[in-house]
Amino acid sequence: MERTISFMNGEGSIGHNTRRFIADNVDASRTPNNITLIHEDIKQAYHKLFDKALKEYNAKQKRKDRQIKSYYDKISRSKQEKLFYEVIVQIGNRDDTGVGSSSAEVATWVLKDYVKKFQLRNPQLYVIGAYIHLDEETPHLHLNFIPWVSGCKRGLETKTSLKAALATRGFVSEGKGNTEWKQWAEAEKDDIALIMSWYGIDWKKKDTHNKHLSVLDYKKQERAKEVAALEEEIEGAQVVLELKEERIDSLEKEIESKQDSFRKEQSEAQKKLDDTISENHKLQSETADLRLKNSQLRLEYYENIDKLTDKQKKIEMAQKEADKWMMISDNAKLQTERAEFELEEAERLKKELLGAVDGDDYLKEQVIELRYQNQILREENHSLKDKLEKAYEFMKQFVIGGINLLEKFMEWIGEKSWMWGEENSNCLRVLQNH
Repeated sequence: MERTISFMNGEGSIGHNTRRFIADNVDASRTPNNITLIHEDIKQAYHKLFDKALKEYNAKQKRKDRQIKSYYDKISRSKQEKLFYEVIVQIGNRDDTGVGSSSAEVATWVLKDYVKKFQLRNPQLYVIGAYIHLDEETPHLHLNFIPWVSGCKRGLETKTSLKAALATRGFVSEGKGNTEWKQWAEAEKDDIALIMSWYGIDWKKKDTHNKHLSVLDYKKQERAKEVAALEEEIEGAQVVLELKEERIDSLEKEIESKQDSFRKEQSEAQKKLDDTISENHKLQSETADLRLKNSQLRLEYYENIDKLTDKQKKIEMAQKEADKWMMISDNAKLQTERAEFELEEAERLKKELLGAVDGDDYLKEQVIELRYQNQILREENHSLKDKLEKAYEFMKQFVIGGINLLEKFMEWIGEKSWMWGEENSNCLRVLQNH
């Protein structure tokens, strides 16, 4: 059994390889059959390969503007180097190795073994992705790698370089017709052919010839070889074209998806903006209401302060008036007590004198004089009684600390019996008797 080998330079689409985007030539029902052998984040791979050299390089730079913040970002902007490279490997074609056939199954085994041996043969080509697609017409491999070399004199001691990496295997460009890439690709085909031979598959080449043929036959053969080469080139170009068309379709879908996502995000952002504006207006309105309420509360506060001040002034005036009447009451009480004492003393003397002046005109005149003084004292006592009644009635009008001013006064003097009503009946009787 013979099969051709296709070894082509790919575009390097991670989204296509991982089927984040589905092209038209892909049978989505068979996508779960695809095989991912290696999948590593490219940025993490760059950290692993170049961070140490980047740190050493930056440490040597005296000027900060010459330091490299991110080697990944630097290479992504480079016109000389790519972030990573891709090769597409295919055994046979859709006519002899179509997906679902036994040949396709064997071809898949060959591709798996090729990936296993690839890193051993190419230590300077760090593999970050290996994907076998079984959801298209023919099984094929997308192999992504980062070329790297160490011991560099300029720039980073370890950096990415395809030419330098291939040179470590002895592949050096000999002109446009025989570049280091072409040399390396032919060497890889030889390795693939060796693996194919393990499964009983021969490499179908179209460039063999017989040295013993006649000149005419030789020319015919050479012409046939040229035709075959052209056919192979056309076939490869067709595969590349199909892959590029697939890539275009994938990119178009990616663009459409991103446009849809952008429209959705824009719509959501507009909605959030509208909601924010509405919420802002609401907050402004609530703020205005709160400011108005705050002003009203401030006004009420100051009004209450004024009222409280007025009440405090009235209480102070009442306290002063109460103090004045307390003093008057104290004096009246003292005078009343003195008058009562003098009345009692006069009554006693009156009795003594009445008993002693019987028939004595002089003493009778003295008794009359005492009665006159006694009458004056009674009138003064009544006057003081009126003053006390007025003082008590006045003090009843005021309440300090929840206590009637009269009660507070009585507590102060310790004479509850002086309160009018049932409690001052004795005082009234005393005053009335005199």
